Amino acid sequence: MSNQPVNGNHYDESQIQVLEGLEAVRKRPGMYIGSTGPTGLHHLVYEIVDNAIDEAMAGFCDLILVDILEDNVVRVADNGRGIPVGIHPKEGISAATVAYTVLHAGGKFGGGGYKVSGGLHGVGASVVNALSEWLDLTVENGEHVYFQHFERGHYNEELKIIGNTKKTGTTVKFKPDPEIFEDTVFDYDTLLTRLREQAFLNAGVRIVFTDYRDPDNPVQEDMCYEGGIRSFVKHLNKVEDVIHPEPIYLYREENGCTAEVAIQYNNSYHEVLKSFANDIHTVDGGTHELGFKSALTRVFNDYGRRRKLLKDNEENLSGDDVREGITAIISVKLPECEFEGQTKGKLGNTEARPLVENMVFDGLNTFFEENPGVAKAIFEKAVGAQRAREAARRARDLTRRKSAMDSAGLPGKLADCTSKDNTVTEIYIVEGDSAGGSAKEGRDRSFQAILPLWGKMLNVEKARLDKVYGNEKLMPVVMALGCGIGEDLDVSKLRYGKVIIMADADVDGSHIRTLLLTFFFRYMRPLVEQGHIYFAQPPLFRVSRGKKFYYAFDEAERDRYIAELSGESGAKVDVQRYKGLGEMDPHQLWETTMDPSNRTIVQVGLEDAAAANQTFTILMGDKVEPRKEFIERNARFAKNLDI
Repeated sequence: MSNQPVNGNHYDESQIQVLEGLEAVRKRPGMYIGSTGPTGLHHLVYEIVDNAIDEAMAGFCDLILVDILEDNVVRVADNGRGIPVGIHPKEGISAATVAYTVLHAGGKFGGGGYKVSGGLHGVGASVVNALSEWLDLTVENGEHVYFQHFERGHYNEELKIIGNTKKTGTTVKFKPDPEIFEDTVFDYDTLLTRLREQAFLNAGVRIVFTDYRDPDNPVQEDMCYEGGIRSFVKHLNKVEDVIHPEPIYLYREENGCTAEVAIQYNNSYHEVLKSFANDIHTVDGGTHELGFKSALTRVFNDYGRRRKLLKDNEENLSGDDVREGITAIISVKLPECEFEGQTKGKLGNTEARPLVENMVFDGLNTFFEENPGVAKAIFEKAVGAQRAREAARRARDLTRRKSAMDSAGLPGKLADCTSKDNTVTEIYIVEGDSAGGSAKEGRDRSFQAILPLWGKMLNVEKARLDKVYGNEKLMPVVMALGCGIGEDLDVSKLRYGKVIIMADADVDGSHIRTLLLTFFFRYMRPLVEQGHIYFAQPPLFRVSRGKKFYYAFDEAERDRYIAELSGESGAKVDVQRYKGLGEMDPHQLWETTMDPSNRTIVQVGLEDAAAANQTFTILMGDKVEPRKEFIERNARFAKNLDI
């Protein structure tokens, strides 16, 4: 809350600058919010919340209320100064109206309104308005309450006074336009993840998020973190076995720019690194992240040489070595952020790198000197990672030699397809030999390959990469896909465009799916990120009467087909319950689960790597209590499991 506006409290209509009109937004919404799917829908909320966060970063707001109301209407209210309501000198209408109807209009241009801001370069408010069926704007400026109603970006009445008040703030209430969006239903967890991030990144700002869509059972999260990004790191590590109880925190301010970093190591083999610039998550990294990584590696190697922990004949630790088990948040706040790409995925400011790099190098060196016990524990973990990397390299070379000796370089149990075009080919990874046999007979061998798996699979959540090489359950998968794993992975060499996990609809099948997905997530993540991984959806029931039959995928569908086939006279209907894929003959398996014209397959997405990381750790890690809590909390979503 220490960032003050450049001109003190001076924030009025003259600072709302107009750059261009709003006509194109409804024609090409994807250019402004990324997509008209779920990502774009939730982006609307982020844009309005970002405006409130800008007030918080300027020091004028400490409470933001975000509500999902009936019919997926969203309301965002803050106790900031309120949008300026005076007449805009150029446009001749209220500055608030300008901000909500003209693209690139806002207090973020010209440096007068905000010293630091996020938001979509000022287009946020007007874009949300343009893509909403309707939007209501209420502004309180300490004297009057102002109100204006918009429909699809247009208005019939000017901003008007509807009451008096001593309060200040802005309230925006809007309904996404079903003419624009594929679906207008908001996902509570998606919004909660983003809002919690904002609360962590702005220490002391209180964000209250409430979902009122079930009037009998509203859900609320009240978030305020005085510890800021230190609390963020602890939150991400809450299911991990941490090496040091308190995060390492570093802060520096130079030339109007600030940088802060929080670091905590745990005993896992994975890294979680999240970077932000002006509260915007830079998913593709950038200069601030490069500065952090460079300094971290340098500090470890300097420390190791200085303390004689690295011998003269030993090679330096790599970046991957020193980041094994790290959970870190990097946050920079700059007067002018330069992002690469429309969605602001990567920070380009050159001044951010030396700011972060020098801060981390100086601060971490000091921390290591003052906390030798923690430094030694972290350093030993990095050395262990280095040794495992060497072991993995040796195992990889051995695996390559073995593959070269095998003329095909493919696993023996693989039933390959004839096509080599990975835009059409697909591989079914099937649980068990019996199901694999049915799948091999029932498939279309021109483009469908089958790889049966059997026995218990390695839980890679508890193993480093060196244990994966040579593993008889996982290496056949790696060899069949042909694109390598870990740092050797090259998606362009993937032999099949669709990798389909086909397992029984029971607890064992769910376990196998989770183990395989954990493996893909940890060591072949680009396949998940680029949408190559799928789950097959075999039916649970076959409902028949005479020659007429249906396949049902859940109990409700089964009961509907029973009612339809039995008719009013209640004729006898045969119901077959498939306990496993092996119970289907090849024709049935093709008809229900493998025929592209009939089947249902679910694409595995990766919206939030950190959330997925935490879920995998809960489900596949060593701690029992978090797993128990997760199962109890999510049991209501479990369907069709044989327990």
